[in-house]
Amino acid sequence: MTNSTRETTEPLGGVPAARARARARAGAGAGAGAGQERPELQKTIEELVASGFTGIQLRVHDERGEWVGTAGVAELGGSARPPADGRTRIGSVTKTFTATLVLRLVAGGGLGLEDPVADHLPDFGLDRRITVRMLLQHTSGIFNFTGEYFEDGTVAPGIVWQGREWVEGRFRTYRPQELVRLALSKPARFEPGTDWSYSNTNYVLARLLIEKVTGRPLPEAMREHVLQPLGLADTLVPETGQEVPSPHAHAYYRYEEDGRSTTVDVTRQNPSWISSGGDMISTTRDLHTFVSALVGGRLLPAELLAEMCTPETKAGYGMGVMIQDTGCGGTVITHNGGIAGHAALMYATPDGGTTLTAALNYVDDPAMSLAEAFQKATQRLVAEVFCPPAG
Repeated sequence: MTNSTRETTEPLGGVPAARARARARAGAGAGAGAGQERPELQKTIEELVASGFTGIQLRVHDERGEWVGTAGVAELGGSARPPADGRTRIGSVTKTFTATLVLRLVAGGGLGLEDPVADHLPDFGLDRRITVRMLLQHTSGIFNFTGEYFEDGTVAPGIVWQGREWVEGRFRTYRPQELVRLALSKPARFEPGTDWSYSNTNYVLARLLIEKVTGRPLPEAMREHVLQPLGLADTLVPETGQEVPSPHAHAYYRYEEDGRSTTVDVTRQNPSWISSGGDMISTTRDLHTFVSALVGGRLLPAELLAEMCTPETKAGYGMGVMIQDTGCGGTVITHNGGIAGHAALMYATPDGGTTLTAALNYVDDPAMSLAEAFQKATQRLVAEVFCPPAG
């Protein structure tokens, strides 16, 4: 996911990976970050755990330095806190990594943003009006293989990703081509370029584009073009790998059947069902290093970074990032993600001066009953970090 110049494996302004891991292990308690006391942040994450999350890891970088805190537990029934720099499934934050890699290939001349995707991937019979830009910006109109939710409340199902059936089949392998073909067997949501709708299929096609242009599997291309240049040793593309490497907090899924509730530890699963729409694993430290380098212009030329961060008008989505109003006169570049009991948050000011990265573990369910709590949690954390009270 090689037409651009091979990069050095030295970190770009980050902490070397071995030293970073040692520092994270040394600071595994609450509020462990460069000696800072930030009781307001610790209080916030403790209250967010009380709202229903199992555990939270939070990392903040701002003018006061770095602060790291944890709250809750790493495992149901246990007493240990989540590890301060534990690995977690980052869900749709994966899209930011994927978009960045595509744009690095654009910078190297291997792709053009206005290229018809069908020219590079002729086997799918794609509408020739669909461009690379439309994939990254979710304006292609292609059906979302995880299902479509329409304004009138109707649902067009896709693959199984919820309930007992998913839990029992969570080690199944899906090939990316299988997910794309399923999506293309369904009606498009709209004509290419005429509207916006979030579709994981766009990013599986982006993965196939990367592999076609580089001639290499996505994990290899991601390591060469993004992970190694930044020293992101704790970030990986698992493909069909089932494990989250230690240390990590646990993820859970709950379903009901015949009036009985069953909760299952789903930390181990085969994430090929979501593929490059949301399969990656990372840490709050690596996410900070990544987003700081991205918005700081160390991964993309200025003109491509500006295009990446230019939102379409309906949802405020750029290319693999959201551009969000903080509510206090500023903006942040962001993408969040959740996947079956694990979630990740990633926010940065446009200049990279302030970042917030977090990992959450929780008990997921078919009703997505924590969705509202998740939204409130992100809003509160953004307010705390990017809109601090004067004085």
